[in-house]
Amino acid sequence: MCLLILVTVWLGFSKTYYAAGIVRAHLPSPIIHVHAVIFSLWLLTLVVQTGLIGAKKVHLHRKLGLWGFFLAACMVVVGLMAGTNALRRGMSPPGSGLDPKVFYIVPVSGILVFAALVGWAYIARRRPVEHKRLIIFASLVILDAAIGRFPNTITPMGPITQNLILIGMLLPMIVYDLATLKRVNRVTIVSSLLIVLVLFLRIPLGMTSLWLKFATFMGG
Repeated sequence: MCLLILVTVWLGFSKTYYAAGIVRAHLPSPIIHVHAVIFSLWLLTLVVQTGLIGAKKVHLHRKLGLWGFFLAACMVVVGLMAGTNALRRGMSPPGSGLDPKVFYIVPVSGILVFAALVGWAYIARRRPVEHKRLIIFASLVILDAAIGRFPNTITPMGPITQNLILIGMLLPMIVYDLATLKRVNRVTIVSSLLIVLVLFLRIPLGMTSLWLKFATFMGG
């Protein structure tokens, strides 16, 4: 799953960020640079933490976990700031036809679900079966930004196809549960349902008058 996440991020952001020189990449504002660095650090931490467990370095994994949760808290703050910055720049995906105020619900909902899953992972940090699944699902939910760039980096596709790609990435978790536990773990069920619901309900919710008023206020 770590490899799948890394490949997805590379496919989405290689042209505009990683292969563009990272620091030298032409991003629209400083907060987007900060956002990119912090979210990249999360991916690196995910790989290291997975490797530590594989190497039976559980004590070191737990120590580094404190850094991971601090990093996640920074991601929530910076993610909301980056989303708000995009709103104020009038940004929405090319060809989507979405008003920037409507699209604003996409980064906000994604980072809030990430926060909820990471918070749950912290509570379940002494229950490895649940903890590791929650961290993976938290990492999956923020992949919509990378997948959303697939039309520019891989092939043209609509938002429904992009949603289905992300949903398809949930399936290996279900298969893994069935293979190792002979059942689907409750974390997998709850996390998968939450992600699917958010993917398909957030745009309709973003078109409501209540959300538009909130986005107008945040957009200044």
